[in-house]
Amino acid sequence: MYQYKYPHPSVTTDCVIFGFDGSKIKILLIQRGINPYKDQWALPGGFVHIDETAEEGARRELREETGVEQAEMYQFHTFSAVDRDPRERVITIAYYALVKMSEVRGGDDAKNAQWFALNELPTLAFDHQEIVERAIDELRRSIHFRPIGFDLMPEVFTMSQIQHLYEEILQHTFDRRNFAKKILRLGILVEAETRPENTPTRIPNKYRFDKDAYQALKQSSFMLEF
Repeated sequence: MYQYKYPHPSVTTDCVIFGFDGSKIKILLIQRGINPYKDQWALPGGFVHIDETAEEGARRELREETGVEQAEMYQFHTFSAVDRDPRERVITIAYYALVKMSEVRGGDDAKNAQWFALNELPTLAFDHQEIVERAIDELRRSIHFRPIGFDLMPEVFTMSQIQHLYEEILQHTFDRRNFAKKILRLGILVEAETRPENTPTRIPNKYRFDKDAYQALKQSSFMLEF
């Protein structure tokens, strides 16, 4: 019924996918198989279809390029520099996702998919370096207001392992006892197994997440200070 004289920019989504290998926080990149920037590394993403929302487009691209069906995704910024894409005027809506690295299988839409540590990132296509830096800042901010371990940790883990996750993200070393006290106070961890009697205390307890308590905490307001 209506027609507009204004030119229509294209809309894409790009996703910064974080994983944790037990030692380092890593980002999943795909190697582009087409121009522009053919063979360079880039974030998983693509053009939003006319009949889908931005989040639907982001999840579709994530599935096609990495094989990930389900992931916690958070929209964090829109990048709209006029010359950010040499093909045409393109605005991208950026998300970050938290996944278990073992669940990534790689889809058919990318030439190659590979995990990179934050300090080992290659030169990225488009403005994806800026998007990554913004996503890292957002993850470091939101870690104080949102529990994240369930989406990154294995099913069973030790307190030292989850402490190392937080230290990797925030680039800060925490006191062991103080960290454990604050995490346990959240009420989202349960012991995965009972430590046998007369077991040396140097052998760490093993934990798992209480899924219901974890989901409830995500819906509430809290602030985790270290």
